[in-house]
Amino acid sequence: MKVHEYKGKGITITYDVSRCIHAKECVLGAPSVFNPANKPWVSPDSGSPERIAEVIVRCPTGALHYQPAETHLAELPEPSNTVRVRPDGPLYVRGNVVIATQAGERVASETRVALCRCGASKNKPFCDNSHLAVAFKDPAMTIPGAKAQNEMVTSGKLHVIPTTNGPLHLQGQVTIRNAAGRVIFEGTEAWLCRCGGSGDKPFCDGGHARNGFQSE
Repeated sequence: MKVHEYKGKGITITYDVSRCIHAKECVLGAPSVFNPANKPWVSPDSGSPERIAEVIVRCPTGALHYQPAETHLAELPEPSNTVRVRPDGPLYVRGNVVIATQAGERVASETRVALCRCGASKNKPFCDNSHLAVAFKDPAMTIPGAKAQNEMVTSGKLHVIPTTNGPLHLQGQVTIRNAAGRVIFEGTEAWLCRCGGSGDKPFCDGGHARNGFQSE
């Protein structure tokens, strides 16, 4: 993991190269601070800490984080754990998120993360834009079913467990939305495809066993 740190007077910005999929929320939201044409490309003193914090929390992957000098600017997890399925792309997860192994070992604690669902990422369980290289296709328009209910406010942790050669096991209150923003699942446990082969995307249907999916 290669994480760069950019220290400013009122805020310090960290950038995890391996997590960035160029969603461009940063360069569009604060171009004076985030400018790929500059060296270094991040200039934390070129914007107010308030504005920088506001823009960074838009980053869907968690590649960007910040430490403010003023504690009231610190990022807090969103009150509701949510998964948004991106068309032809990853799962955008927000909330009080814990990535853990099947043995219960904590890998990361996050507020924002993009998780691979095409099966091709070289940085599993995180998305690395490999869905573009393998031309992964899924419109993410799953029709809401009986499991779709009114969204609940969440105060607990959402544990995301990438199972060995299998799906993502979600444990904890979570709301899953399709690309149109409609609730397709709400509950405390879900199994989501990460091999790219499910016929019931984003949910697992055992396709990983049929296509020989291998995870690191």
